[in-house]
Amino acid sequence: MDNIVIVRGGGDLATGVIHKLHRCNIKVLVLECEHPTAIRRTVSFCNAVFENEMEVEGIKCRLAKNIDEIGSIFEDGDVPLIIDEKCEILDKIRPIALIDAIIAKKNIGTNKNMAPITIALGPGFDAGKDVDAVIETKRGHNLGRIIYEGYAAKNTGIPGDIKGYSKERVIHSPSEGVINNISHIADYVEKGQIIATVGNENVYASLSGILRGIIYDKTYVKKGLKIADIDPRKEELQNCYKISDKARCIGGGALEALLNMCFTKNIKIF
Repeated sequence: MDNIVIVRGGGDLATGVIHKLHRCNIKVLVLECEHPTAIRRTVSFCNAVFENEMEVEGIKCRLAKNIDEIGSIFEDGDVPLIIDEKCEILDKIRPIALIDAIIAKKNIGTNKNMAPITIALGPGFDAGKDVDAVIETKRGHNLGRIIYEGYAAKNTGIPGDIKGYSKERVIHSPSEGVINNISHIADYVEKGQIIATVGNENVYASLSGILRGIIYDKTYVKKGLKIADIDPRKEELQNCYKISDKARCIGGGALEALLNMCFTKNIKIF
């Protein structure tokens, strides 16, 4: 259990970080909540919560029930994930670094006392106070940049533009209730098509394209929660199964920050 990096969250952006670190032979333990609400589940390690294991671009993440299973998964060369929303595992494991990749747009409990090195992704964290470093997650010139003092850019709530579509790409729940998926990730859907129901209300495709993401079937959702994402580019079907450019860039920033601080603080990671 030496030289472990803990990553809070296993969504698509977190998976970009986890994948990058694992490929560099860094041992990563993923902490997730009991009911993840990731949309791009085909490229999110958190899907292991539902399916017991999840493979993304050749790397397998497996659900662990206890600390012994975490050790066994490490020995097998895979990435362990445990349900631990409150970081209770820190009473048993002392990581060299902790990365908050929840992308909650606010700090929900991560602090510098959790590990010798602390890193957070996106807005809501004061670099130098809440954590050692923050990685910019907003698309643009600063995406992936390491911030050692201050905050990342505030969340605009506006998705990135693809083929002239931005807000139209994202679908939010029309009501509160259990979602029943009709369409599946990688399906081609037409604008106005019913892709799911929430309670007694239909969820309609906001535009024609590839259903790049949809929340896990039978999940209880609140009104207004992001539940689906459509890519208007019919030819980009393979993107449903590949880590995004944004996630890779953020992963690179997190890796750089981690290695830089290991050197600065004289911490051995290998």
